[in-house]
This record gives sequence, structure tokens and C-alpha cells, in this order.
Amino acid sequence: MQKPQLSFWQIWNMSFGFLGIQFGWGLQMANMSPIYKYLGASDSQIPLLWLAAPLTGFIVQPIIGAMSDRTWGPLGRRRPYFLTGALLSSLALVLMPNCSTLWMAAGLLWILDASINVSMEPFRAFVADKLPEPQHGTGFAMQSFFIGVGAVVAGLLPWILKNWFHVSSDTSLGNAIPPNVKIAFYCGAAAFLSAVLWTIFTTKEYPPEDLAAFRQKKAARKGPAYFTAEIFSALREMPRTMKQLALVQFFTWLGLFCMWLHFSNAVPVVFGSSDPNTEPFKRGAEWAGVCYAVKDGVTFVAAFALMALSRKMPRRRIHGVCLALGGVGLLAIGFIHGEAHKNFLLLALALGGVAWASILSMPYAILAGALPPARMGVYMGIFNFFIVLPEIIAALTFGPLVKNLLGGNLVHAVMAGGGFMLVAAVLVQFVQEDPPPATA
Repeated sequence: MQKPQLSFWQIWNMSFGFLGIQFGWGLQMANMSPIYKYLGASDSQIPLLWLAAPLTGFIVQPIIGAMSDRTWGPLGRRRPYFLTGALLSSLALVLMPNCSTLWMAAGLLWILDASINVSMEPFRAFVADKLPEPQHGTGFAMQSFFIGVGAVVAGLLPWILKNWFHVSSDTSLGNAIPPNVKIAFYCGAAAFLSAVLWTIFTTKEYPPEDLAAFRQKKAARKGPAYFTAEIFSALREMPRTMKQLALVQFFTWLGLFCMWLHFSNAVPVVFGSSDPNTEPFKRGAEWAGVCYAVKDGVTFVAAFALMALSRKMPRRRIHGVCLALGGVGLLAIGFIHGEAHKNFLLLALALGGVAWASILSMPYAILAGALPPARMGVYMGIFNFFIVLPEIIAALTFGPLVKNLLGGNLVHAVMAGGGFMLVAAVLVQFVQEDPPPATA
């Protein structure tokens, strides 16, 4: 099928749901580590408590990808999964800040992450479904833009509610979790569902070229055995480009996970406290949310630059430069000392925002052109393996490593993430882009 070029606003509408998805990710990235500490977790427990995100992604994304490849109904191929994930995620976001115990918060994070993955995985395949290859870079960069916008607002929400609307952050009156954080999660639930519904109602999907043959194939290939066989078959037949990108993703996401695990609790250390009951800790945790918002603000600005650059420069070169900037930003955090120098933390995370814009778009733009259209969903799901495997390794090992190798210094843990990102910046220069294989 010869896909037509889509206008800017058509690409805008089909990507708008990512704005809501990022409310789910952004709120948990900026707030879950402090929430765990409010509920009594130690620094060494936090990496294990974060296992929900990678494990649910590892399990859910390839299955949803394979299922959506074989789905067609009134809502199309990918949109039924957008809607299901959005409904479940919004419910989990409402329940999360009402947790009174650590195990409740950990359990709800599993539900939230599984639900977000149900919505998110088909969005990657959606771009490749809808856009001709020359527009892939623009489509994935538009997703980066919305991810940046959503994360800016999500990261700032607790700070805005406290400083602009005077919502309390007090935990001394029987509140296990500060009221401003609670209301931020409620706002995130509404934004998630609304944004996904916008994409569902404004964007149609192309039906299979031969719908009768598609339905016949679907009837012959269903059930758990088929989906398991499909995933393993796709792994065996993985294109060369995808194998090379896998190593880049591995080191990239080791670096990101170092940041997500420890940055929110490393900023209070820079401010002078690791005790969650002290004011410097609370100010540091709130400032970490502001830093994340700056990072994501840079992400949505950088996304426009990436849209233009992807039409003029090799995508691997763009990605390498962006990863290097992000690595330098994380390393710089080790040279920032005291609350008086907190604005330098904004600059460090701003460089991370440039890297994040590229991470969310360039690998997928490189990959999409090398994949068979009929297996786009399952391959996009499998590509997530190379994100979640390093996250699982980090969650299982970083707690003991930070405690025993880094002396419990969370700032050094964030700096280690910068080192991993620089390794990825070098490796991406060796990626070779394959032509798309023939459709099976």
C-alpha cells in the first residue's frame, strides 16, 4: 500500500495520545522514589521496588504487539489497545496516592505500568502503520514533543499546586503522601484518558489490504501458543539493524535507569539531607520535579529540531551527539554542591532533555524502516526487551552496588548513568540501516 503523506496536524492528532501516556510515566518518575521513602522504604530497597516498570514492559509489550498485528475491528488495529490501557492507567493513577503502606504502592505500580504499556506499545507501531518511510522521523519526533510537554506538566504539578495554589505538602497530619502529590495524580488520570480519547476520535487506521485474507490468517493463528511462537520466530529473524540498536539501547537505558532510580533522592543529598522528614529533603525532592520538568521542556523543544535534522543528517549521527550531551549532563551533577547552586542542576538535566528527545524518536525511526509491515507490532514490542533487560539488571544489582561500591552515595550513582550514556553514544555510530524486508 502506498501511504499518503500526512499533514502536520494529522501527525499532531495521531500522536496526541502520547501526551496523556507521559502524564502516567512523568508522575511516577518524578514522585515514586520519594513516595516510597514517605512510606518507609530505605535507599537500598528502592531499586527492587522499581522492578514493576521493566518486568511489565518485558511481558506485556511483545504480547500486545503480536495481538495488535492480528486485530481488526470497529476501532481498527491499535486503537482498542490505546483505550483499554488508558482506562486502566487512569484508575491506577487515582488509587496510587491513597496508598497507606509500601506494599500497596508497589502493587499499584505494577498495575499502572502494565496498563501504560498496553497503551504505549501500539503507539510505536501506529506511526509506522500510518506514515510513509520519509515521515517516520517526523512522526516519532512528534511523539517526543508530546512526551516532553506531558512530562513538563507532570513533573511540575506538585510544585505548582504547592506554590501557586497553596496546596499543602505537609505529612504530619496523618497524610502518608503529601496532598499536593495526591492532587497531581488525580489531574494526571484525567489528562491520560482525555489525550488518548482525542487520538482515538480524530485518527482513523488503514484496514488490511486484503481483509478477507487477513481474517482467514487471524483465525488460523490465535491463542497463547501462536503468540509465543510468533515472538520466538521474530527473535530468530531479527533484522541486522535491530540487533545493532539493541546494544545501543542496553547502555542507554542503563544510564536512564540510574537517573530515574536515584536523581529524585540525589538532589536532596545535594541540598544537604537524606532524611525524608527534614525540610531540605522535601525541598530537594520538589526541586527534582522541577529539574525533570526542565528536562522535558527541553525535550519538546528539541523534538522540533530533530524533525528538521532527521531529513538532512544520518539519524545515527544525530542520536550519538544527543546521547553524548545527556551523558555529560549526568556526570556534571557530581560537581554541584549545595542548595545555593541548585540552578546548575537545571542545566544538567536540560542536557538530559536533549538526549531524551532523541532516545524517544531516533532509534524507532532507524528501526521502523528495517521491519516488515505485517510484523511491526511484535517487533516494536520485542525492541522493548532491550530497554527492560538493563532496567531489570539495574533494579536487581544497583542497590547492593550503590551501597557497597559507591558507599551509598546517590550522586555517584547518577554519575554512573552518564558514563553508560557515553558508551551508547559511541556504539550507535556503528549501526547500519537495513532496507525493509519483504512482507511475509
